[in-house]
Amino acid sequence: MLEIIIQLAASFIASAGFGILFNAPKKSLIPCGLVGMAGWIFFYTLRDFHVDIVAATTFAAILVSILSQLCSRILKRPIIIFTVSGIIPLVPGGVAFNAMRNFVENDYNTAIQLSAQVMLLAGGIAIGLMFSQVINQMMLKLHKAKL
Repeated sequence: MLEIIIQLAASFIASAGFGILFNAPKKSLIPCGLVGMAGWIFFYTLRDFHVDIVAATTFAAILVSILSQLCSRILKRPIIIFTVSGIIPLVPGGVAFNAMRNFVENDYNTAIQLSAQVMLLAGGIAIGLMFSQVINQMMLKLHKAKL
């Protein structure tokens, strides 16, 4: 239980802290942190159920995008504030660092494997964010067509 609380706190601080660096409005910092925290804990839970890391990242990115859209509409702020801050915990920085370290240490086999994983994770993030946006646009067009 303590580990979950630490994960929640760390992901909230990371997302809200990036919101500060990103110059998000002060009233948006807590929602930025909550979006990032929700995305990370969803990813973390999926990993506990042995879901592949790329799939878990993609599903968590979809959740971040959906929550960002909701926060954007409720708080009447640009969606990019919540999306960028919320996606930060999912960025594979540690894996990218290890890939570069292995390149420097001339362990090219491991470096290439880790680099491929970084590209797959980054692609999963991009697909997750895009998928939610496409669904949102389709729903808006269907809603306007009914009017």
